Amino acid sequence: MAGNAGGAMKSQRGAAFLGQSGCEAPAWNAESQSESRGAISRWVAETWRACGAFEWVTFTYLCWLLGIFAIFHRNLAHPKFEIALHFCAAVMIVALVRAASRRDIAFLRFARHWYPLPLYLWLFEELGSFVHAIFPSWFDRVLIEFDYNFAGVHPSVWLARYSNPALNDFMQFAYLTYFLYLVILPAILYEQRERLAFWTVMTSTAIAHYSVYVIALVFPVESPYHSLARLQTKELAGGAVTALTNFIERFGRVHGAAFPSAHVAGSMVAILASWRYCRPLFWICLPFFLCMCVATVYGRYHYIADVLGGVAIGTVGFLAGSSLMRRDGAVSEIAGVVASAEDSD
Repeated sequence: MAGNAGGAMKSQRGAAFLGQSGCEAPAWNAESQSESRGAISRWVAETWRACGAFEWVTFTYLCWLLGIFAIFHRNLAHPKFEIALHFCAAVMIVALVRAASRRDIAFLRFARHWYPLPLYLWLFEELGSFVHAIFPSWFDRVLIEFDYNFAGVHPSVWLARYSNPALNDFMQFAYLTYFLYLVILPAILYEQRERLAFWTVMTSTAIAHYSVYVIALVFPVESPYHSLARLQTKELAGGAVTALTNFIERFGRVHGAAFPSAHVAGSMVAILASWRYCRPLFWICLPFFLCMCVATVYGRYHYIADVLGGVAIGTVGFLAGSSLMRRDGAVSEIAGVVASAEDSD
C-alpha cells in the first residue's frame, strides 16, 4: 500500500512539473501545426496557379535531369554542382512566376513571358558537359549507315563539291534563321495579346526541345563535322555571314546533341504554329525553313537522319503542346494581364 501511495504521489508531482514547464501544450502544438500546414497548402496552391503548361513541361525535364545526375553521378565530372545548379534553376523559375503573379510590374510581365528563350538555349548549350552521362561512346555509325543507304553517298561530303563563297553565305544565313523562328511568331502573338496562342507556341517548342535533349543523352551523336572530318577535302569558306556563323559556333558549338536536330525541331513547331495563327508568316518562312533543312546537312552540322528526326519531333511537340494547352490552368495567372475567353477554352 505504501508503495502504491508513493507511486501516486510521484505521478502527481510529475504531472504538476509538466504543467509548470509548459509541456502540456498539445492543443497549442496542434493549432501551430495546422496553421503551418495551411500556409504550406496556400503557398503550393498559389504557386500552382502561377505556373502554366510551360512550367509543367520544364519542371518535368528538370526532374528527369536530376534523376540522371543522381543515377549516373559516377560518369559526371561535377555531379553535385550539376544537381545544385539545376535545383537553383527550378527555384528561380518558381520565384519569377510567383512574383509575376503577385506584382503588376511591366518588367516582371515581360520576363515572365520571355524567359523561355534563354532557358532553351542554356539547356542546349550545357548538354556538351554531360552528353556521355549514360553512354560513353558515340552512335554516329548508325546514322552514317542510314544516310549512305538513303542517299548512296555521304551527303555532307557530296554537297561540298558545289560549295562556293556565295552559296556558303546563303546556306549559313538559312541556318541562322532558326533563331528568328523562335522569336518572330511569339512576338506577333505577344503584341496581339493572344495569350493562349503565345503559350501554345512556347510550350510546344519546349516539348520539342526537351525531347531532343533527352534523346541526345540516351543516343549521343557528335555530327558529321566531327565524324566525317577525314573525308572532307574542301573548307566551307565564305563572306560576312559565314564569318558570323563561325564566330557563333566557336563559342556555342556543342560537341554532341546532333540527333535529332534541335534547329529543325524548334523551327518545325514555328512553321506549324504559323500555319495555324499567322498564315502570311507561314508562306514567308516556309522557303527559308526548307533551305535551313538543307543547310544543316550542307554545313556539316547534321545527318539527313537528324533532319527527319527533327521534323518528327517538332510535329509531335506541336501536337502535344496544343493538347496540353487545353487543360485547366495551362495559361498561368500573371498580374496585370486580363484573362480572355480564349484562355479558358
